[in-house]
Amino acid sequence: MPSGSPPIAPFTLPQFDPRTVPVLATDTDLPAIAADRTTPEALRARFASPPVWQPEIAAELSFSGRAPARAAVLIALVQRPEPTVLLTERTLHLSTHSGQVAFPGGQADEGDANPAATALREAHEEVGLEPCWAEVLGELPVYVTGSSFIVSPVVALVAPDCALRPNPYEVARVFEVPLAFLLNPAHHRRHAFEFRGARREWYSMPYRDAAGYEHFIWGATAGMLRNFYCFLAA
Repeated sequence: MPSGSPPIAPFTLPQFDPRTVPVLATDTDLPAIAADRTTPEALRARFASPPVWQPEIAAELSFSGRAPARAAVLIALVQRPEPTVLLTERTLHLSTHSGQVAFPGGQADEGDANPAATALREAHEEVGLEPCWAEVLGELPVYVTGSSFIVSPVVALVAPDCALRPNPYEVARVFEVPLAFLLNPAHHRRHAFEFRGARREWYSMPYRDAAGYEHFIWGATAGMLRNFYCFLAA
C-alpha cells in the first residue's frame, strides 16, 4: 500500500469513479482501537507523550502540476457518549476535490500563526465552528496529497453542543461518523488504479448513515484517518 516515499513526477489522471474501483483487500486481521484509548484523557496523554511511530502514508502519487501549497485540516472529535468525527461533503463546483468527503480545512494564509490556526480558521469559515468549542490536542505528520497540498492534520476535541453554520458555497453536507467505525481496520478497504504505467493506491471507508445514505470516505481523508489509526495503535 502507499508508502512514505515522495510522490513521483506528476501526470494527468483520467476521470474515474472511485466507487467502481475493485476492493483489493480489507485489514480484518488488524485489531480495532479500544474505546479506552479514545477517551479525552487518553487522547490528551497520547499527544502529550507520543509513541515512536511512522505514518503509513506520507505522500500520494502526484497528479497535479500546480505549485505545492501548505494547508491544514481539522480532525474534529465530537465528544458524544460515543465519539464521532466531523466531516463534510464538498460542493460540486469547487475547483479541487469537488463532491468529495473531507475534513474542514484549507490552504494556509500568511497571517496564520501555525497549522492549528489555519485549521480552526478554515473550520470556522466552512462549517461555522467557533474556535472556543475546540480543544486542540496536537498534529499528525504532514500528508502530501496528489493535488500538491502539504496538509497538516490537526486533531481536536469538539464540544457536542457546538452550533454549526455550514457555508453553502463550499459545503453540501456536514455529518458525523462514529470514531469507533473509522478506527476499525475491518472497514479500511484497499484499492489500486493503474494508468500509463503509474499505480495509484488508496483506502476507502464507506459509511452508511441511519437514513441509508452512503458517505464515501476515500483518498486523502481516508489516508489521514488510517494514519490516525496507526498513531493510536502504536
